[in-house]
Amino acid sequence: MSKGIFNVPKPINEKVKSYIKGSEERKELMQTYLEMNNSKVNIPLYIGNKEILTDNKKNISAPHDHKNSLGQFSMADKKNIEDAIDNALSAKENWSNLNWHHRVAIFLKAADLLAGPYRAKINAATMLAQSKNVFQAEIDAACELIDFLKFNAAYVTQIYSEQPISDSGIWNRLEHRPLEGFVFAITPFNFTSICANLCAAPALMGNVVIWKPAATQVYSAKIIMELFKEAGLPDGVINMVPSSGPVIGEVVFNHKDFAGLHFTGSTKVFKEIWKNIGNNIDKYKSFPRIVGETGGKDFIIAHESANAQEVATGISRGAFEYQGQKCSAASRAYIPSNIWEDVKKQIISDVNSFKMGSPEDPSNFINAVISESAFDKISSFIDYAKKQDDAEIIVGGNFNKSIGYFIEPTIIVTTNPKFKTISEEIFGPVITIYVYNEKDWIKTLELVDKTSDYALTGAVFSKDRYAIEVATKKLENAAGNFYINDKPTGAVVGQQPFGGSRSSGTNDKAGSILNLLRWVSPRTIKETFVPAKDYRYPFLD
Repeated sequence: MSKGIFNVPKPINEKVKSYIKGSEERKELMQTYLEMNNSKVNIPLYIGNKEILTDNKKNISAPHDHKNSLGQFSMADKKNIEDAIDNALSAKENWSNLNWHHRVAIFLKAADLLAGPYRAKINAATMLAQSKNVFQAEIDAACELIDFLKFNAAYVTQIYSEQPISDSGIWNRLEHRPLEGFVFAITPFNFTSICANLCAAPALMGNVVIWKPAATQVYSAKIIMELFKEAGLPDGVINMVPSSGPVIGEVVFNHKDFAGLHFTGSTKVFKEIWKNIGNNIDKYKSFPRIVGETGGKDFIIAHESANAQEVATGISRGAFEYQGQKCSAASRAYIPSNIWEDVKKQIISDVNSFKMGSPEDPSNFINAVISESAFDKISSFIDYAKKQDDAEIIVGGNFNKSIGYFIEPTIIVTTNPKFKTISEEIFGPVITIYVYNEKDWIKTLELVDKTSDYALTGAVFSKDRYAIEVATKKLENAAGNFYINDKPTGAVVGQQPFGGSRSSGTNDKAGSILNLLRWVSPRTIKETFVPAKDYRYPFLD
C-alpha cells in the first residue's frame, strides 16, 4: 500500500543523437543493423506468459530489398484471440490494483532501457523492416517513444493529484479507475513510437490491452514486447496478436468486455470499425471509448511576404521525409505567383540532390515505401498525373520495384485547384502544388479549408503578422496541428500534442494529458463527517 505522495522525475525531451560519420552511436547502430539483416526471426504471439508459434505464418522482408527474407511471424486465429482476451482479463485485477507508482516505474524503466541498451536494436529494426533512414528511425523509435513513456508518467501524477474542493464538514475525492474491460489497440506501420504508445498509454492507467500491430511493423513490435517484458510488465497486461482484421474484429467487437479502441490507421477502416461498434453497442457493459488518428491531406500555404527559401525547405522536408509516409506529411501546397519561380528552382534542386536507396547507407535521404500495395497505389497517382492536361510533373515521376519499392520524390504542379492529387490522400512521396495570384490570399485560404475532408496538420509561411492572424483564424478547423513558418511534420511529445479532426480522427492528442484521460473512468467520492439526523430543513419551520 502507498505510504506517500510521489513525484516522478521531471520529463525532458530525449536528445536526438547525430549519428555523424565516425560516431560511436553510428558504429553501434550499423553493426546492429547488419547483424539483424543477416539473421532470421520467427516471431510468436505474446499471450499471457506464453510465446505461441502458429502454423499460419507470414513472411517479413525489407521494403528496400523485398527478396531478402528477414524471417516470419505467426498469425493469430479466433481461438488465439479469445485466449488473449481471457489472459488480459485474468491479469486485470492485479494490474489495476497495483499502486500507480509501480505501474509508472515499469514504463520509466522501459524508457531508460530504450535510451541505453535497446536504442540500437529498436532503431535498427525500424530501419530494416520499415525502411527508415538513420535520422528518421532515431527521432521515432528511440526519442519519441522515450518521450511518450516519460511524459505520460508525469501526466499520470497530474491526473491523480488534481482533486475537487471540499466544503466544511465534508471531504470530496476524485479517483480515476481503469475502464471496465479491455482496450483494443490497432497500430500502423509508420511510427514505431506510436505503436508502443497506443498500448502503453492505456496500460499505464491500469488497463489491459489486446494489440494488433500492422503486418509491416511486426518486426519492431517484437522488440517493443521484449522491452516491456524486461522492464517488468506483468504477463497478460499487453497481449500481441497479429491477425487479419475480420478475424480479430469478429472476436473483439462482439465481446461484452470490450471497453475501448486505440487506433491509428486509415479513415475508411476507422469508420467501418465505428459502425461495427455501434451495431454491437447493446452487447457491451459500457459505452466503449473510441480514440482514433486517421488520415491527412496536409497543406502548406505561403503568403506573398514569405521567404522563398524557407518555403522550399518546408516543402522538401515536410513532403519527403520518410517518403511522405507520415500522417502529417505535406501533400499539397499553395504558392503565390510572386515567389513561385524562386521556390520552384530550389525544390527542383533539392529533389535532384536527394540520394535514394537502402537505409544501410546513412547518406540516403530517401528509402523505399512500405509495401508493394503502397507502391502500386502511389505510382497509380503519378501515372494519372502524367496523362492530364491540367498538371505537370516538374521533378521525379519515376518508380521501380524490381529490388525494393522505390518511388522518386515527385512534385506535381496543377492549374486545377481540385485536381485528384491535391484532393485525395496518397500517403507517399508526392506533393501537388497550386500556384495562385498573390492578391487572392483570402480566397486561397478558403480554398485550402474546403478542398480536403481531412484536418490533421497544416502550415503557413509569412512575414506579415496580419496575414498570419487571418490564416490562423480562417484555417482554425483545417488542422489540429498548425505550424507558423515551419513544416507541418515533427510534432514533439510535451510540446505539440498531436491529432486532428474531421476525417483525421477524434483529436485526442497523443503525447498529452488529454489522451490519458480517455483511458480512465472518474469516480467522485463524497464523505460527510457528521451526517444529518433529521430530514427537516430550516425553511420548513
